[in-house]
Amino acid sequence: MSHSTGSPELDALIASGLNRTLIEKPYLCTTETCPQEMQTIDYVPSLGGNAFFLALYALILILQIAAGIKWRTWSFTGCMFGGPVLEIIGYAARIQIHYNPFTSDPFLMYIVTITIAPCFFAAAIYLSLSRVILTYGSHLARFKPRTYTIIFICCDIFSLVLQAVGGGIADTAETESMSDIGINIMIAGLVFQVVSLTCFAGLCADFFWSVRKNGGVSRATLQARLPNSVGRFYMFIGSLSIATLCIYIRSIFRVAELQEGFNGHLANDEVTFMILEGAMVAIASIALTLPHPGMVFGQNWKIAKARAAASGEKVPGNEISMEGSSEVPK
Repeated sequence: MSHSTGSPELDALIASGLNRTLIEKPYLCTTETCPQEMQTIDYVPSLGGNAFFLALYALILILQIAAGIKWRTWSFTGCMFGGPVLEIIGYAARIQIHYNPFTSDPFLMYIVTITIAPCFFAAAIYLSLSRVILTYGSHLARFKPRTYTIIFICCDIFSLVLQAVGGGIADTAETESMSDIGINIMIAGLVFQVVSLTCFAGLCADFFWSVRKNGGVSRATLQARLPNSVGRFYMFIGSLSIATLCIYIRSIFRVAELQEGFNGHLANDEVTFMILEGAMVAIASIALTLPHPGMVFGQNWKIAKARAAASGEKVPGNEISMEGSSEVPK
């Protein structure tokens, strides 16, 4: 990433040879010795705000690992492990920038990790939808539960690859043109994520409309298919809706942010970042932690037992039946 922004003041410093060592090695700069134009971003990240998000994701990570071990929701836990870990790395990098806003490595580290982390949260949402469909009855869905999972997980992986490749190119770019190529690839990945989430929301609405059109599913029927209270199930659906909306809003923001480039207004406005990135993703991750799917589905999250339940067999420990549902995703 170039440290020359075209600023007359900075160009004058370079032309005059003043602080040439600092200009060539900006990581040696301090706010007292170098001008703001040489910073990787136009503000010094808040220590308190970024430390808060780092601590929050550390707590979420611990809770998700504990819940995953207790209920053996391995696929969901894998997604909810990757997301918080990347967020922790990203906010740790922003804390590094707080202490030295002139180094490019922490800047690029935060850009890449915080950009791709929500892909893992989105994957957790996609996995959860299939279990919701199975509980209501797969005959009410336009596609088999497994089809929803395969389609959107593949979309999520494609989006993740684009964002990771773009971030890698931007991270290692030695010229501004290569950096722009990396940013554009990241934007393509984010746009694809927005499109995928839009399609996902549309298919969710289509499914619940089908449930309603067919007279709904009685509370007693749902209770027979769930090891825990129906209230938790409804709360889980609400949490998935909140998480989806938050990630959707955040993804639109990041597209707009990266479209302006690293020197744009949005990329250099911490308040906007903390609200539309920090708060949105934090709310989504909390919504995917409380309530945890293990609290809702119990051992039925596990595919083998879910298949047994779908066929009407008794599931040890759950004593549930899911007659009317014959498909479950892997």
